[in-house]
Amino acid sequence: MFGKKNFRNYVSGPRELIVEKQPKAPVSEQFRAVRTNIMYSNIDTEIKAVLVTSATPGAGKSTTAANLAVAYAQSGNRTILIDADLRRPTMHYTFEITNRRGMTTAIVNSVPIENIVRETLVENLDLITSGPIPPNPSDLLLSNKMKHLLKTFSIHYDMVIVDSSSLLETSDALSISKITDGTVLVTDVTENNRDMLLEAKNMLSKADANILGVVMNNKKMKKDNYYYHHGSEEK
Repeated sequence: MFGKKNFRNYVSGPRELIVEKQPKAPVSEQFRAVRTNIMYSNIDTEIKAVLVTSATPGAGKSTTAANLAVAYAQSGNRTILIDADLRRPTMHYTFEITNRRGMTTAIVNSVPIENIVRETLVENLDLITSGPIPPNPSDLLLSNKMKHLLKTFSIHYDMVIVDSSSLLETSDALSISKITDGTVLVTDVTENNRDMLLEAKNMLSKADANILGVVMNNKKMKKDNYYYHHGSEEK
């Protein structure tokens, strides 16, 4: 479906930082496999900023982004996770911190970067929450300040993971896909059908996004309820 250079990962698990809390669990290994596949997806071009999005809400993109960030941090990479879902942010809940300041305050009020970067309990992992929900999220994400922030983070961190709203909901993720090095598409196999996934993929392709692959949530298997597959699927 996505060509030979892309990967498919099947993961399943509760909405938590399972890679941190249960590093030996099978699903944690799946997130580490996603990390490895991203690292080797573009041999000639270094991937330093990755957008994580989905076709529709509720597919598990935020959980995937958070656990992927933890996986990168655990491998020794200085990592920053950015909550750029300015409509329904969740990372401040996941990491149990306040959301009084974040991306929106940095963009609108030109707050210094050091005032919005938050340390987490995970070694090597910093976090930027969304900040207060703005009335014009699309405009903020299209701004030159947003581009400058991402470029700055890419310089100072080994990996930047960006969580955004779903593709069939708003154009926000498409805007971010143009200023990141690659995009990971997350889908819930129990909710998203093939047509939704293809529509999301086509939207990214038209935006010239570098589609790294797809992560499939809730792919149930008899043994351990987790399964990982690395390979290609032709359309």
